[in-house]
Amino acid sequence: MSFKRTLMSLSLACMLGATPVLAAQSTAPVESQAVVSHYADLALATYSDALTRARELHSAVETLISSPSEQTLQAARSAWIAARVPYQQSEAFRFGNAIVDDWEGRVNAWPLDEGLIDYVATDSYGEESDENPFYAANIIANPSLEIGGRTLDASQITPELLSTSLHEIDGVESNVATGYHAIEFLLWGQDLNGMAPGAGERPATDYDTDNCTGGHCDRRGNYLSAASALLVQDLEEMVANWKAGGAARTELTSKPTTEGLATITTGMGSLAYGELAGERTKLGLMLHDPEEEHDCFSDNTHWSHYYDAKGIQNVYLGTYSRIDGTLMQGPSLSALVASVEPELDQNLRQHLEQTQQAAQAMVDSAAAGEPYDVMIAPGNTAGGARIQAFVDALVAQTRVTEEVIARLELGQVNVEGSDSLDNPAAVQAQ
Repeated sequence: MSFKRTLMSLSLACMLGATPVLAAQSTAPVESQAVVSHYADLALATYSDALTRARELHSAVETLISSPSEQTLQAARSAWIAARVPYQQSEAFRFGNAIVDDWEGRVNAWPLDEGLIDYVATDSYGEESDENPFYAANIIANPSLEIGGRTLDASQITPELLSTSLHEIDGVESNVATGYHAIEFLLWGQDLNGMAPGAGERPATDYDTDNCTGGHCDRRGNYLSAASALLVQDLEEMVANWKAGGAARTELTSKPTTEGLATITTGMGSLAYGELAGERTKLGLMLHDPEEEHDCFSDNTHWSHYYDAKGIQNVYLGTYSRIDGTLMQGPSLSALVASVEPELDQNLRQHLEQTQQAAQAMVDSAAAGEPYDVMIAPGNTAGGARIQAFVDALVAQTRVTEEVIARLELGQVNVEGSDSLDNPAAVQAQ
């Protein structure tokens, strides 16, 4: 479960010790408005890549449904993992841009009560929840649902049904019917390994109408197809928002330049601190709970965290490595800070790199057979220390980001907080 987040402004103190010196950023004059415009270009490129990968995922899903086999299932899973790479880097554009933040819940909401969607192992999942009447509704097995005295016709599973009738049904946020994690569950199934290595093991025959396992293979295929098609539609919408004349770009670039820069730093700080360090990382470590793992069905969390952190670094440096191999570069916040206070720019760049190193340590651990849910297991001191190092790096990085905000005189920028960092006693009391 997610605990209440709070808006807070971090203190401007507590920096890390000396680190190796990086090559200095240019101190040539940088126009603030050019920085904001290039940030919008980065957003467009990142969401465009996410859209390309989502279309490839949808194609792989359609192949799985039409020709179910372990090979086509694995290809669809690989396409899902590839789709996460650009999308996770886009999350640095979420906070501060209301259009993106309002949209994000449709594509990346978590955690989810997967029993809403499909069959689950009731011995571990349970059969009901006091907080969610649709905890085990299993829409794939049930073509109708009773909601507030009315009957919902779910006989035809379409993108519209998922987005307008099922997603967050009854006002419950964990009733996630759409987006990456609904698709992830349909490709992997539940991870029943607890805190031992291993991801979900859904068989390809769950989509084989001739040799069906799990029941209702036709409806499961319809759901997966609808969910992946909807993901493409949602990303098409966001790409349009960042094109010239698009709503997100227009809203950003029409602000005074100082407010545009504040938007950029809000995204950097809030993703790093409240969301990534707090809700997605520290919370699961405190609770030793694999259900608080972001990509919990696929055991892909280490890469999701890595690319979230990478996205923040991209925004600051004004760079992005596109999926076609080209490198985008342009007027950056880093160059702007360097023109004012080179040492501060150097400090933040060092912290961003330290965060990437901590993220890489989690990736290396997963490659060696100890994925994220094993690292947060009770008694895994070394694994827990690896996760905590990532949290600490993100917190330190955010404090330097706050120094940038102060030095550029961007005003009061609210950085999203998390009870797991700001009020851990409240988490333990839940």
